[in-house]
Order: sequence, then structure tokens, then C-alpha cells
Amino acid sequence: MVHRYRSGGYDIVLDVASGAVHVVDDLMYDMIGLEEEHVPRDEIIRIVKEKYKDSYSDEDIADSFSDIDELTEAGQLFTEDVYKDVVVDFKKRKTVVKALCLHIAHDCNLACKYCFADEGEYHGQKRELMPFEVGKQALDFLIENSGSRTNLEVDFFGGEPLMNFEVVKQLVAYGRSREKEANKNFRFTLTTNGMLLNDEVIDFCNAEMSNVVLSLDGRKEVNDRMRPTRNGKGSYDIIVPKFKHFVEKRGDKSYYVRGTFTRKNLDFYEDFKEMADLGFTEISIEPVVLPPESEYALREEDIPKICEEYDKLAADIVRRAKAGKPVNFFHFKVDLTGGPCVYKRLSGCGSGTEYLAVTPQGKLFPCHQFVGIDGFELGDVWQGVTNTEMTNEFKCCNVYAKEKCRDCFSRFYCSGGCAANSYLFHGHILDAYDIGCKLQQKRLECAIMINAALSDN
Repeated sequence: MVHRYRSGGYDIVLDVASGAVHVVDDLMYDMIGLEEEHVPRDEIIRIVKEKYKDSYSDEDIADSFSDIDELTEAGQLFTEDVYKDVVVDFKKRKTVVKALCLHIAHDCNLACKYCFADEGEYHGQKRELMPFEVGKQALDFLIENSGSRTNLEVDFFGGEPLMNFEVVKQLVAYGRSREKEANKNFRFTLTTNGMLLNDEVIDFCNAEMSNVVLSLDGRKEVNDRMRPTRNGKGSYDIIVPKFKHFVEKRGDKSYYVRGTFTRKNLDFYEDFKEMADLGFTEISIEPVVLPPESEYALREEDIPKICEEYDKLAADIVRRAKAGKPVNFFHFKVDLTGGPCVYKRLSGCGSGTEYLAVTPQGKLFPCHQFVGIDGFELGDVWQGVTNTEMTNEFKCCNVYAKEKCRDCFSRFYCSGGCAANSYLFHGHILDAYDIGCKLQQKRLECAIMINAALSDN
């Protein structure tokens, strides 16, 4: 299977199974498409001669056929999808827990209008902070259930995790104290709305956090409309100076300024520009995922506008990079050389198996988006995973278990999409969120175009 498209002035061909990307001319672009349709070669010659008349010679056509044959023989074009023929029993596949999302605070000091976490309450969970003893047991659980894996990840999440900063510090210290004897390395990360950032927090994060996510929705009017304080006032003027100060002190350590776009700001390229012009170089703007009845929810008719914004954003990424002022956009960062291992390519983030969320009470859920939803509690950090039937369902969450994914050109990059989004829109995890699929496809096209543009010397 190949995927052909035109973007940014380039004719691009993606060989789906191998991941090989080819930037070609108009002639070869058309010939590859006809070859995939099994059009006889004498008919291909007639079609392209009629279409291009004097633009290409007989020698050009013969050279294109030769290039197609060479790439095919090299396994870089029309490559067979070997994964679908490999019998991988995901239910029997041995998994270990490698990452936890610690809900350090089921409470928040903002009242974001699109919040899937109900401002920290998570589908009726009570507002509370995680006690140190629960977090300590969670780290012990992770160590004990990580097998021989050395590198472990712990994400401090909320609500707003800095509302429980003292426990965050205690848990990081405890994790570090166990690393040597347990032969583990902890990678800690934190997501914050920035309201409680100060020099103490910044210095701690820069010393201990491998990555920090800073929540900002872009333009002041957008951010203040969607991310107000509890008293209804805007948060932009409070957090932007703190974020700029944080990034200045961060040095070369990883961070992301992360926004969300909704139906109220479909022109989110303008929000990207705001963030970039503020000096932030690591940016993510996520599409909101809400039930269709929400006034902020994305709709099918919004897709053309969203795709147009991604095109603008991709072109800007190229311009900034060529001007020597590069900015990274999370959804456009794609590894086109090696990519993830086969399990990652087929089954994605590992939610419900390798990645679990922990509530302040120590309950386990498949990921942060499932917390509080009936039927998805997996166990707790003392007894471990007891709902093995549910974990077996998540083990089967792969691109070949999902009918919509089997023939999708982006399947090895999104790995079947988000199970929580599938459940929200279809009532089960083995489906795919249709709007999310179309946006993922567009983002992949943009990412490949950017790579082509920046390697075009």
C-alpha cells in the first residue's frame, strides 16, 4: 500500500508498510499511482504520454519504470504488510508496567471549560490530594511490576499537581532513594497550569523533571475565555510571565507549552504564532475531545478548516527553520528513519497494560482519561491489577483489531489512536474516533512535508 499526496509544492509518496518516503516528480507520482492500480505498463505509457505530451520523453518514462522497479526490489515501494501475517497473540504477550500517571491532586485552581477531568473531580471522584503513603506505594508497585525494565516513567498529573507540591517533592526523593538498589532509573514529568509556579518550584523541576508541560491556549482572548480562574478572571497575564521565566531558567531540558483548540478557535494557527512569538520553541496544540453535544466539540464540518490551519502551521515551521529560528510542534515530530518497535507500532501507548493511572486513593485505571468511569477500575497499588479481563481487552487494542485501521496509511504512526476517545464516541475501545483519525492523517502528511522541505537543499 502506498499513500500519495501533494503538499508544500512537493509530490510525496509514502510506502506504508516499510515507512519509506519518496519525493518524486509529477511523472513518477502518476506512474506509481497507476502501478498500484495494476494498470498494464503499455497503458501507463499511453496515459502519461497523453497527459504530459512534450513534457517528458520516452527515456524519462523508461527511467521512472526503472526507479519504480529498483525501489520495489529494495523493499521501499509496494512493500507487503508483513505485520498482518505475523501471528501475535496480544493476550498472551507478557507485559510489564513501565509508566504511571500519578493523580497527585484531584483538585484544581482553574475552571477550564473543556476539562475532561471535571476540574479535578473525574466523573464524580471527590476533590482530594494524594497522601505521600499512597504515592510511595504506587512507586513500590511500579518497581515490583516492571520486571527487568530499567527505565521507568512517573507523570505527576491533576487537577493541578502543584497544589500538592510537598508530596511531589517527597515522592521524587523516595523514588531516587530506591533507584540504585532496585536497578531502576526514574524519569519524572509534571503537567501544570502555572498558577503556582515560583522560583522554588522552577528550580526543583529543572533539577528533577525530565519534561514539564505548561498549559496555555495561545492568544490572551482565547486562553482567558477557556482557562479562567475560579473567580472567572483570566489566567493569561498571571501565567505567561511565569512560563517565560521558567523556560529561560530551563536551559536545554525538555518542556512543552501545550494548548487546546476547540470549535471556538478553529484558527489555532494564530495561537501557535502567539506562543512562538512569545519565545516558546516547544509547542503542542491538541484538538479538544468532547461529546458532540458540547458547544466546544469539533464537528465533521470543521475538518477542512482544521486541515487548512495545519497547512499554515507546517509552512510556518519550515519558514522559521530556514530562517535559523526553529520551533518544534509536537504533532509534527515524526521519526521517519527507524520509528518505534513492532509492539508500539501495532498497539500504541500501552494504556491498561504498560501504562496505568493512579488516583489519590491508590486505585488503578487504564489511563488518566478512564479515571472514574464505571467498569474501568483495574485494582489498586496494594493488591495490584485484579481486573485481568479488562487488561486483556487492552492488550488486544491494536491496529488489526480495529477495522477502521487496517487499511489506513497512518496506522503505524498513530498505532490505532486513543482507546479513551474510542470509548467516548463508540462505547468500546476497539473502534476509532473518526475526527481524530482524519486529523492524525493530516498531521502525518504535514510532518512528512516538513521533513522533505528541510532536507531539500
